[in-house]
Amino acid sequence: MEPVNVAIIYYSATGTVHALARAAAEGAEKAGADVRLRKVAEPAPPEVVGSRPEWAQHVRDTADVPEAGLDDLSWADAVLFGTPTRFGNPASPLRVFMESAGPLWFQGKLADKVYSAFTASNTAHGGQESTILALANTFYHWGGIIVPPGYTDPVQFQSGNPYGTSHVAGDGPPSDVILQAARHQGRRVAETAASFKAGRAA
Repeated sequence: MEPVNVAIIYYSATGTVHALARAAAEGAEKAGADVRLRKVAEPAPPEVVGSRPEWAQHVRDTADVPEAGLDDLSWADAVLFGTPTRFGNPASPLRVFMESAGPLWFQGKLADKVYSAFTASNTAHGGQESTILALANTFYHWGGIIVPPGYTDPVQFQSGNPYGTSHVAGDGPPSDVILQAARHQGRRVAETAASFKAGRAA
């Protein structure tokens, strides 16, 4: 496989999306990609974070995960974005990061990269698909190549979301099936980016 750089950039308050991000990173690494796992900055003040023990614990647990920067977008051949749903849309911390990438977009440095997305909601009909589709609107503007998991692996018929890996957080931590789906998505993104990169080189 042509060596590729894959950035996995996510926001997670209590750890569900972080678990999906780690699984996607495992899948991309298994496909031979160089991977950067990056969280977006937590904008909530400490007193708000501290008001929810699980939120505060997750901040402590992921203190070693580097924060995402625009250099991660420049470096990457492919980017997977992860976010909880917020009323059927991406969480605002991830949106703030993406909107800060305007200078890169203006210079054409976000075009022709592979993009994909994953999400979690608290309920089964909490806006998972609309959240992923909302992220795709930005990928269109960037001139990106959108790569969904589709039904390209048997696990997709168990996890059930061809738009991107998704999980119902109200049911507990992601199951083995969901984590396997996230690994498949990371692997598919890396392999597709490698194919495009090899084709351009030829």
